Amino acid sequence: MQFLDEYQDMVATAIDKYIFKDKPEELYAPMNYIISHGGKRLRPMMVLMACEMFDGDLQKALKPALAIEFFHNFTLIHDDIMDEAPLRRGKATIHTLHGINTGILSGDALMFKAIKFFEDLEPNLYKACMRVFIHTGLLLCEGQQYDINFETQDEVTFNDYIRMITYKTGILSASSFEIGALIAGADFKDAKAIFNFGKHVGIAFQIMDDYLDVFGNQEQFGKKHAGDIYENKKTVLYLLAKEHGTEEEQKELDFWYSKKTDNVDKVYSVEKIFRRTRVDEKTLHLIQEHNDLAQQYLNKVSVSDEKKKPFIELANYLLRRES
Repeated sequence: MQFLDEYQDMVATAIDKYIFKDKPEELYAPMNYIISHGGKRLRPMMVLMACEMFDGDLQKALKPALAIEFFHNFTLIHDDIMDEAPLRRGKATIHTLHGINTGILSGDALMFKAIKFFEDLEPNLYKACMRVFIHTGLLLCEGQQYDINFETQDEVTFNDYIRMITYKTGILSASSFEIGALIAGADFKDAKAIFNFGKHVGIAFQIMDDYLDVFGNQEQFGKKHAGDIYENKKTVLYLLAKEHGTEEEQKELDFWYSKKTDNVDKVYSVEKIFRRTRVDEKTLHLIQEHNDLAQQYLNKVSVSDEKKKPFIELANYLLRRES
């Protein structure tokens, strides 16, 4: 998709421009390390996409877009520490290379650097964007805590799971679109419609992430295979298996999810249950449901169908991803 390449080039050029040269190097080198890996940099592109959708100034939106990218990477650093994850985007995580203390500090510094990127906005727009940004950060922390709670919580409902991934993942995509719309001067109704589009795209994206953790190509995915099973994460795969499994399968899941172990037998046994209960097919159906909801909100945005095409393409692209 050429339009994504153009946005990516803009974001990459801006990141190179604002590479950290501050001291101490021990703090800023890890920040440059994770930012340079890039990934797909989807969220800053979402800011630019929404800004352009409403005929806004992309240069004005560029630094707020970087704010979203820096903030996102701050959450990844801390998330990896909490998950004790050895890999991120196929490369060693910061705490693995530099230790937990530096990981925490460099993550914190990235968050503060992100906030500074809003400073050029005029006062009313600054206030509106910061309101969205701060609310997003708080919800993301709540979602992360729910995720942690679920590892030891006996009963997790499907609604609990949806709330958790909405806060952890959906809200950042939603807010990226909303901030871009606000910078372009979109009205409240349109800004909220594109927010809800982003929320459901983000939910679908996270469910796909859960799916790929077990059923994806791990070489392309860049993460430890079945890491969620090792960590006892009660993802949609687990919840669907519990719902559709036999009594014996439910008891076996309870047994394996009561212990945190790197035992390969655990992964093998849980994966077998996932396949027998066909949670792969059910999960893909659920992803499509949220994609459909996203399209319904996109239809409510009062711009031409031509301007909506990139958003449809982006949503479909995210559903087809392998990494």
